[in-house]
Amino acid sequence: METRRRGRIEVICGSMFSGKTEELIRRLKRAKIARQRVEIFKPAVDVRYSDADVVSHDSTKISSTPVDSSSSILLFSSEIDVVGIDEAQFFDAGLPEICNQLADQGIRVIVAGLDMDFRGRPFGPMPQLCSIADEVSKMHAICVQCGDLANFSHRIVANEKQFLLGENDEYEPLCRACYRKATGTTP
Repeated sequence: METRRRGRIEVICGSMFSGKTEELIRRLKRAKIARQRVEIFKPAVDVRYSDADVVSHDSTKISSTPVDSSSSILLFSSEIDVVGIDEAQFFDAGLPEICNQLADQGIRVIVAGLDMDFRGRPFGPMPQLCSIADEVSKMHAICVQCGDLANFSHRIVANEKQFLLGENDEYEPLCRACYRKATGTTP
């Protein structure tokens, strides 16, 4: 009797410096230990730490396939048990449908990305991914101002573009109260 694999979508979201990529890498390494066939994707535009590897801020890394669009993921996903996708906020609006197709084929899909941009607004396809996910893990950084849990990525450089690849020099994690104070917005 053949057993059918059950696909699912897992979303890991939160602010910058909250450990999203680290958690994605942890789950993918565990899948490899379980002898599952794993493929990892990242947007080709993300070249901060490496052109090809997915790398966390603490330098943990795993090799990946950079792709220009979400539809490219389908081309590399045959004979795979687990698909990992990092920096999902930078992908096109077709990503949720691609994730649904993969899950419907019995593939475990693990997606990591920022749920909000630096303005505190939903970012890219992340809201749709959270709504169709079987599981959502909200990660939190530590507020650099007061030490509380942080869920906002505060941009500390003058640049209004929504897509700005950044690190410690461009962003800092803040809690709600410190973010409101820093941006001059009221709740």
